[in-house]
Amino acid sequence: MNRKERRAAGKRRDESAGSAPAFGSAGVSVAGLAVEASRFYGMRRFNEAQEICRQILAREPGHVQSLNLVGLIAQASGDHRGAAKMFTKAIASDEVNAACHYNAGNSYQALGNRAKAAAHFTKALALGMDAKAVGFILQSPTVTAYVGRIAGKWPLPVTNAELFGADSVAPLARDLFLRSAMEATTLANMQLEVLLGYARAELLRLANNHDAEDDDIVGFACALARQCFINEYAYGQAEQESELAGALRDRLLHHLASGAAITPLLLAVVAAYFPLHALPQADALLRRDWPATVAGLLRVQLREPREETEDRSSIPTLTSIRNDVSVEVMRQYEENPYPRWTVNPLTAFAADRARGRTVATAEQQARLDILIAGCGTGSHAIQIAQVYPNARLLAVDISMTSLAYARRKTRELGLTNIEYAQADILELGTIDRTFDSIESVGVLHHLAEPFAGWRVLVSLLRPGGSMRIGLYSELARRVIVEARARIAARNYRATAADIRRCRQDIFREAEQWKPLIGAKDFYSMSGCRDLLFNVMEHRLTIPEIAAFLNEHGLSFGGFEPFDDPAVLEQFRRQFPGTADETNLDQWHRFEVDHPETFWDMYVFTATNAH
Repeated sequence: MNRKERRAAGKRRDESAGSAPAFGSAGVSVAGLAVEASRFYGMRRFNEAQEICRQILAREPGHVQSLNLVGLIAQASGDHRGAAKMFTKAIASDEVNAACHYNAGNSYQALGNRAKAAAHFTKALALGMDAKAVGFILQSPTVTAYVGRIAGKWPLPVTNAELFGADSVAPLARDLFLRSAMEATTLANMQLEVLLGYARAELLRLANNHDAEDDDIVGFACALARQCFINEYAYGQAEQESELAGALRDRLLHHLASGAAITPLLLAVVAAYFPLHALPQADALLRRDWPATVAGLLRVQLREPREETEDRSSIPTLTSIRNDVSVEVMRQYEENPYPRWTVNPLTAFAADRARGRTVATAEQQARLDILIAGCGTGSHAIQIAQVYPNARLLAVDISMTSLAYARRKTRELGLTNIEYAQADILELGTIDRTFDSIESVGVLHHLAEPFAGWRVLVSLLRPGGSMRIGLYSELARRVIVEARARIAARNYRATAADIRRCRQDIFREAEQWKPLIGAKDFYSMSGCRDLLFNVMEHRLTIPEIAAFLNEHGLSFGGFEPFDDPAVLEQFRRQFPGTADETNLDQWHRFEVDHPETFWDMYVFTATNAH
């Protein structure tokens, strides 16, 4: 159903809101019945919604939306056993439905079946719910209560006793969705970060006091350690907290050297402050027996980094790296590979493609040669490889650390159509290869001369080939320019300690820096460094882009679809009757009036007209 059809359906729903139609009529489609069932459910008229769902299921026993809705109705009445049965049927019909897995997880948690609950939550997150995880977590009454206590004294700190009371972190530790989300993805939210920072300090107190450990506390500590590893230890910490964490690490190292027993909580709390793979003799941890939650932590913090380190020597180098700025940029991304992604965003797409639910277009099935120029840690290349399974991809980046991460993730997914190599875009003209398609998103503006790099890429593009380019906007990034000036004035350096202090200062001045605090990149060390501390950043304008395209015979194909559909509606209103989405002069005038339009960057396609 496209946007126009959704609006029409919405109008029909509004017109019929006063009463229910005669649903028993054979003339009413299943789709129409499903719309009405959802409407009644939203009005909390559960009996009517359930009756409609029963009629649908009489026609289509595997109708996922109806099975899910009946499950939610049972869940609302407290019948979690019945709810779980409905969700299981829905998943049998559509095993990649994230919402059904999430709902099943909630019912299994209520039933006390924690293993099944965690498995369904993990599946939901892998199928795309990672993008919505923060919103669901903040709906928890337990989390809301803690957040409220912190807000009541903000920006002054609360004590752990004031925040957690006698229960310590036990109520948080019982939240299996929170734990699953901490393991799966960066939780990019100021309120959650502050709360989890307090929780980490409380776990540090428990570990230092040798308090008795229970499975939930250990599981929560392991999940928080994985979250801290994903965000590269971006959380702020007071001086005394840092000292206590250092002392706990030293105790771990002493036990490791002496062969003494190491409790799971001790290990997990140390891992919440320090990456395990960086500790001396850390491999000895792999020779001990651990519970499953700790084994998962060791896989992420020790086994996988070791695999990446060992793989570096196998990565080919295609070009020299001679440019001074390129060398500085390489150093940055060696220290902080970016982005540190965890979830494959095309999991559901790939599953549907494998089961024949979706069919690749002729273009997607073509044997194309594709260049990903500046692939970073591989997310971009991996997505393209899944959409174009017959294509041959060359994915290059300046950072060996990033490439090793990309190769590991590619092996995990079983993809075989990506060749990775180290290269400087400025030197790619020496490789004697050409491509049907070239993608370089978020890369050229970090070169010493963005247009020089772009010219090199144009020289590698075959006649009729296409480019997908992403560049920073001068107008949209004014807040970034202002933040970088503030950083320079306060003498913050691109070190972990200074980036942490800078982030805490921005939190304390949250009203002034809302765009930064709303940016996902702000919530990891590599993301924040890329966003605010990059060694080289150019910002461009639409007229500059238009001039380059014209000079090199490239035809502008349009900007990528906007997350907010209102952008295009505003654009068309501004140019009534003449709006042309491929007219860069119109887009420039629109951006001047709406400078936040390209906050992320300009991302557009262009075709080689030669």
